[in-house]
Amino acid sequence: MSNVCVRGFSISLDGYAAGPRQSEEEPVGVGGRRLHRWIWETRTFRERFGMEGGSTGLDDAIMQRHFEGFGATIMGRNMFGPQRGPWEDESWRGWWGERPPWGYPVFVLTHHARPSLEMEGGTTFHFVTGGVDEALERARAAAGGKDVLVSGGAATIWQLLEARLIDELELAVVPILLGDGERLWEGLSPEAAASYRMDELRSSDAVTHVRMRRVAAE
Repeated sequence: MSNVCVRGFSISLDGYAAGPRQSEEEPVGVGGRRLHRWIWETRTFRERFGMEGGSTGLDDAIMQRHFEGFGATIMGRNMFGPQRGPWEDESWRGWWGERPPWGYPVFVLTHHARPSLEMEGGTTFHFVTGGVDEALERARAAAGGKDVLVSGGAATIWQLLEARLIDELELAVVPILLGDGERLWEGLSPEAAASYRMDELRSSDAVTHVRMRRVAAE
């Protein structure tokens, strides 16, 4: 069976994955853009969006792992866009323009149905109303034996961690404090927390990369 992985997911020192008051103008919440500066500076990220230059080294290698070896992605609706409630404006097609960087199926968790959305470059957004179990089942089927990437946001990763469904978790701990917003660890049960062990710890000049793996219950 394919593995379920998180790669290069940024959190602050105080555990926030997004700042408060997310909106179209502030997609990662107020102050949240600082969490992703290390990503934007890598060569892999810049190449994906048609830009030149960018850094190599550890941070770039982590970003390469974010894009390679996966056959499907799961994300929360807040990561797809700023709308809440029913889809009043279906002209919204995501933050990434007409050619999103995945090139394979992406399953978006939502409480409100919407037709699938085919994009340029092979990415198709499917909107899943049956929760994380349905999304994971469909993503594994679509991945064709490849691993499944969980892109975020924090609430989606939290649900899968609480259910012990994530096999490998890679976090980028950014040396900033946000003070408010969406926390990754808030309310995680002791049983779920005990199911994960640190496997690797490496630091660049910008962030500390922590890799954790799910282990069998003791």
